[in-house]
This record gives sequence, structure tokens and C-alpha cells, in this order.
Amino acid sequence: MAIIMLILMNLAVMASIYFSIFLIELIFGVRIDPQSVTGLAILAVIIGFSGSIISLLLSKWMAKMSMGVRVIETPSNEAERWLLETTYKLADKAGIPRPEVGVFDGPPNAFATGPSKNNSLVAVSTSLFDLMDLKEIEGVIAHEINHIKSGDMITMTLVQGVLNSLVFFISRLIANIVAPKDEEGNPNPFAYMAISFALEILLSIFATMIAMWFSRYREYKADAGAVRIDGPYGIYYALAKLGNLPKEQVALPPEMKAFGIVGFISELFSSHPPIPKRLENIKKVARELGYNV
Repeated sequence: MAIIMLILMNLAVMASIYFSIFLIELIFGVRIDPQSVTGLAILAVIIGFSGSIISLLLSKWMAKMSMGVRVIETPSNEAERWLLETTYKLADKAGIPRPEVGVFDGPPNAFATGPSKNNSLVAVSTSLFDLMDLKEIEGVIAHEINHIKSGDMITMTLVQGVLNSLVFFISRLIANIVAPKDEEGNPNPFAYMAISFALEILLSIFATMIAMWFSRYREYKADAGAVRIDGPYGIYYALAKLGNLPKEQVALPPEMKAFGIVGFISELFSSHPPIPKRLENIKKVARELGYNV
């Protein structure tokens, strides 16, 4: 299933690129010449944003499929009833439309996703109920609700689209300059592709660092938002518990890490800040709001 989904995603991205180019040429009468700076810039924007926008539009469906999320429509037990009511209560307090609520079997974690505030999903792992009390789980949900309130899924898509576009544009612009030319001034195609490919890899490393810095910034903001709508104690003690677990027990699949409550990698390439820093930030925000912590 994962391979089929990957193939379909790649086909969708390629189809969107060619369809976008076709529409631009048809509607605006502009022929995109990748050898010109303007044409290269247009192509870079199309390619850079196509994948991230498609991923955003399919994010909820992809999350349900990859994580095996079961959306709660009619609660089957008291835990599901509490989860649905608590998520709705926090969404109402945050002033956003009520999201879909789901559960999945997996490590103790939670995530929020969806293309917009009006079309979002909050999912909680069943194992979270074995690890935490209800107040701590409420803090986790408050964190995810604030991701939705802040439009983090959309802003991450925009950031990733800009970075993808810059990587594509800069790598090919430099390759076009330094690649050997023939008598007519055209770059050698093999040298051009080799140079641009190598530059893409190098620039993608820096782009990933920037994207992950922004993701860590989002996490601090979501923690602070959780304190504002639910108080500091739930999210604080939830993170403290997760911080004491081995990373193998809480890690989400790679495609979902940026949307979870906690993640682990070296700091520069991590989507989440270290838990001790998050705990200090929560205490700082709580004191500013008048809590005695």
C-alpha cells in the first residue's frame, strides 16, 4: 500500500507540473524556456510548490491511510467519548471549527493535520491512554489544536514550497553558468545535469535545516498556545513523561514526525526542540500568564 501511495503521489506531482505549464502557455500565451532566467524561475515555482501543495491537500487522507487512523463518529467506549468531547471543547475555546477526531494503534503520540482550519484532523494513539492521565492527554490535544489554529500545516507548505523553488532555481542557474558550452553557447547536457544534481543535494541540506528551524519555532508556539487555552500542567507533565521514554517508543513514521507532539533527531535537523527546552518555555509562558509554577 505504501509503495502504491508513493507512486500515485509522484504521478500526481508530475501531472500537476505538466498541467500547470500547459495552462500557463494556453491562458497567458507564455512559452516557458528553462534556458532563460525568467523561464527557469517560473518552472522552479511550479515544481517547488506542486509537491508541497498536493501533499497538503492530501495530508488528511495520507495520515489516515499511513497511520491506520479510525475516525470517531460514534464513540464505542468511554475513552473515545471523552476524547471527542475534550477535543471539541478545546477547539471551541480556541475559536476554530471542530476537527475530525481519530485514534490509531502505535507509539504514545498524537498529531494534527489537514489542508485548512475547516478541514482538519486530530489523532491520538491508543497507547497514550496507558501512559498518561486525562489531564495530560488534554494538554497534548490542546497543543495539536493550536497547530490547527495557527494554520501551521499551510505555513509549513508555503515555507517548503519557497525552499524547494529556491533549491531548484539556484542549482540550475549555477549549473547553466559553470557547465561547459558548445559553439552555440548551449551547456553540455550531461555536465549540466550532474552539476545541478550535486548542487540540489547540497542546497537541500541547508533548506532542510531552515524548514526544521521553522518547525521547532512552531512547536514552541503550539506549547504556549496549549498553556493559554488549557493551563500549563497538562502539556508540561505530558512532555515530561514522553521525555523519559526511549525514542523508539514514541517515534512516528518519518512522514508524520513534523505533525506529532514529540520527535527525536539531532537538533539542527529535528522537527521538534529538545524536551527540556520546551519545558522551560512552558514554565516561562505560564509565569507570564500568572500561573504559580
